[in-house]
Amino acid sequence: MVASLAVEARDVRKCFGPVTALDGLSLTVTAGEIYGLLGPNGSGKTTFIRILAGLVRPDGGTISVFGSSPRAVVATGGVGYMTQAPALYGELSIDENLTFFATLEGVTDPAPKIEDALRRVGLLDRRRSVVSTLSGGMRTRASLAATLLHAPRLLLLDEPTVGVDPAQRRDFWEHFRALAQSGVTLLVSSHVMDEASRCDRLGLIRSGRVLAEGSARELIARAGTADLESAFLALSEAPA
Repeated sequence: MVASLAVEARDVRKCFGPVTALDGLSLTVTAGEIYGLLGPNGSGKTTFIRILAGLVRPDGGTISVFGSSPRAVVATGGVGYMTQAPALYGELSIDENLTFFATLEGVTDPAPKIEDALRRVGLLDRRRSVVSTLSGGMRTRASLAATLLHAPRLLLLDEPTVGVDPAQRRDFWEHFRALAQSGVTLLVSSHVMDEASRCDRLGLIRSGRVLAEGSARELIARAGTADLESAFLALSEAPA
């Protein structure tokens, strides 16, 4: 049976004035996989994610999420978006923040969903803590919990482990893998090469274009290098 596509992008373009953020980006994400969008800062990762989140309209090309427009899927609660910076109110507790976001998402009977989300990220015992008193890693985990409240089918994670220590990064990836095993599709942007092996498949992106797609092993083999970082550099320098 052919796997269904969660995301299909063809020749997507986006400019902000004189700056070209996406320059013909094309990729596919299979439903239920963890797809890593890997590239340096300024390569277009966040712009593409914001298009998928329905926050930015592309200037050209086509893009679909589960066969529909991004905004249509967002409107039905099918997309969750975790930004680079935790989008939480510092003067409120974790529980108060999640109650607020659940209300915005139209979640019915939010109490059990909040409890489940906090349990998934290991913050159930800290639910009464005020966000401003939390460590950076805990704030990130609380942001992830807020993103899970409406049970999205596609989860967009924009550099979710920036500023997180190695032990917390490992815990995060355990959460991500558990979500994927439950049927959620994850698109994770990163510029950290050592995270790539944790993804099912990767899109190497630079200057708003995808250089290559495949597993870390496939990309290394294609480039004929010893590691992914060297493969990225080799593929970046290869003629189009």
